[in-house]
Amino acid sequence: MSTVRVAGVGLTPFGAHPDRTTRDLFAEAGVTATRDAKVPLGDIDAVYFGNFVGELAEDQGHQGPIVAESLGVQAPATRFESACASSGVAVRHAVRAIDSGRADVVIVGGAERMTHVGTDGATAMLATAADAIHESNAGMTFPGAYAIMTDAYFRRHGGSRRDLAHVAVKNHEHALENEYAQFQSRVTVDEVLEAPTVASPLGLLDACPVTDGASALVLVSEQYAAEHTIDAPVAVTGSGQGTDRAALQDRETPCRTPATERAAVEAYEMAGIAADTVDVVEVHDCFTCAEVFALEGLGLFDPGEAITAAREGATWRDGVLPVNCSGGLKAKGHPVGATGASQIVELTRLLRGDHPNSDYVADALTGVAHSAGGTVASTTVHVLEVVG
Repeated sequence: MSTVRVAGVGLTPFGAHPDRTTRDLFAEAGVTATRDAKVPLGDIDAVYFGNFVGELAEDQGHQGPIVAESLGVQAPATRFESACASSGVAVRHAVRAIDSGRADVVIVGGAERMTHVGTDGATAMLATAADAIHESNAGMTFPGAYAIMTDAYFRRHGGSRRDLAHVAVKNHEHALENEYAQFQSRVTVDEVLEAPTVASPLGLLDACPVTDGASALVLVSEQYAAEHTIDAPVAVTGSGQGTDRAALQDRETPCRTPATERAAVEAYEMAGIAADTVDVVEVHDCFTCAEVFALEGLGLFDPGEAITAAREGATWRDGVLPVNCSGGLKAKGHPVGATGASQIVELTRLLRGDHPNSDYVADALTGVAHSAGGTVASTTVHVLEVVG
C-alpha cells in the first residue's frame, strides 16, 4: 500500500480566463496548495506539471521550468503530456517518486488555456489527441468518435438518449454549489434532449465545455507528514495506468475501454481494495456516454448496467455510489491539462469534509479518480483513502 499523503490542494475557478496565461493560472493553484499544506517551498523536491496543447494555444513548449519559476520553486520540473490524462499521468509519477523514496514532497497538477482560440480552434487542437493518419486527417472529431462509441454501446446493451440526459442533469445539479465550477446552473432532461445535435446521438448538452483553469496538489511521504506534524488524513493508496490503441478502428469494440480496465486492476491491487468497496468516484465525462463507459471499465457496474444508473438515482450524490460530485467535466469544466489532478483535488475535499457536497458522502472512506485521454487510449486510475 502506498504511503503518499495529500497534504494540500488548490484550484482556480474553471471557465474563461482570456487575459491570463497558463503559468499564471498554475501559480494560483500551486500557491493555494502549498498554503493549504503549510509546506515550505524549499522542501519541494520536484514539480510535475500536466499540459496538453501549450505549443498550439500559447506558442509555449518547455513549460516545466516556467511553471516552477511561477511558483518560486527551484526544484527539478517536468511537463507531462497525455492528452486529457496529462495531469493524471503527472500524479502517477509523483506517487511513484514518493513511494520509491526518491522524493518526500512533490507539487503536481496541471493547467490549460483554450477558450481564447474559439470553438473551431479548440476543436482542431483537441483533434491532435486522435490518430492523425486514420482519424483526424480523415475528418474525425471527438464528438463524432464518441458518437460512434455510443451507437455501438446502444446496439450491444440498449439504452437511450434519455438515459444519457440524466447524466447531464445529475452533474449540473452536483456543480450548483461548487465555487470552482464553470456551469453552476441546472438543466432538465427535456433541455438536454432538445439541445442542438453535435454528432448523433450526442447533443450540445451531452458535451463538456471548452475551459481554462488549473489544479495543484502537494503530495508528501508519510514520514515527512509525521515529522512535520502535517494534518493529511487522505492518502493516495493506489495508482494505475492503461493504454489502448489510439484509433477506434483498430479496437475489438468501440464500446469497451480496456485501458480503464487495466488501470483499475493495477490501482485496486496496489491499494488492496475491490471495486465494491469504493464509496465515491470522479470519472472522465467529456461526454455523458463517457461516464457510462468509465463506470463499467472501473468494474463499478457490470457491462450494460451503468447506462441507467443516473436515471435510477444510483450515481447521484445521495445514491448508493455518488459519481462526479464536483459536477464532472460536464458541468465543472475541462481545462484539459488540469483535469486529472483536479479530480483528485475534488475527492480530497470530499473525503476530508470541506467540499460543498461533503455532507452527502460523510461516511465515505474510499474514492476513485479516473482520467482518460483521447477516446480512452490513455487512462489513469487513482485510489484515495481516509487513513487518519
